[in-house]
Amino acid sequence: MKNIGKRLSNQLLGKQQQNPNDSALLLGVYRRLTFLQPVYRNIRTSVSKYRLRKQIERKVALAEPCRIVIGANRKPRSGWILTEIYNLDILNERDWKRNFTEEGVDALLAEHVWEHLTIDEGIAAARFCFQYLKPGGYLRVAVPDGYFPSTDYIDYVRPGGFGPSADDHKILYTHDTFGNVFKSAGFKVELLEYWDEHGQFHSSDWDADGGTITRSNRFAKHTFRCHNGEEHKYTSIILDAKK
Repeated sequence: MKNIGKRLSNQLLGKQQQNPNDSALLLGVYRRLTFLQPVYRNIRTSVSKYRLRKQIERKVALAEPCRIVIGANRKPRSGWILTEIYNLDILNERDWKRNFTEEGVDALLAEHVWEHLTIDEGIAAARFCFQYLKPGGYLRVAVPDGYFPSTDYIDYVRPGGFGPSADDHKILYTHDTFGNVFKSAGFKVELLEYWDEHGQFHSSDWDADGGTITRSNRFAKHTFRCHNGEEHKYTSIILDAKK
């Protein structure tokens, strides 16, 4: 099975270089063949890593800003390169080295990624971000807010909660504990949106062109009923970690 996977992966990479549309079609066929499911993920990873390297090389060749979305969940963002865990694992130093030069990235964006890491993993990932960002570069990052004054919200986002992917959440941050993760990695932290321990919401007029966060006061569509009976948009702790 490993040899089959290797041959199929090489075949796809060859087609990717010749015609990306053929590669996508062939990959779709492999995905639907049940007996090839065990090797499909390896094939997808190889092709995805190849495409990512080419996108980054193109940005560098054109002297365009290298702006990377971490854990994009296939949501398009104009001007940004999308990544997923299978082509950029932010805890894997080899993935960083393969794709970037140190201090070669202009900006990073991660919405609801860090809650899937333990505190130690979150600090390690923040250090890699700091290492590969250019001086003056930044990481815009958002996570669920542990001070959000709504039981429904907390039950939705807490580790083991009923919201999407909450079964994989490792921690529920507050603005102070989350900021400390990036300060410990060497960043200067600017909080953009958050709730405090007194139930007060804080928001600055942050620039969406620097990285849109959909679960925010400006862009969220989902609302939760707060303890005072009022509805409030599905917001996050949002901060800019600046190098």
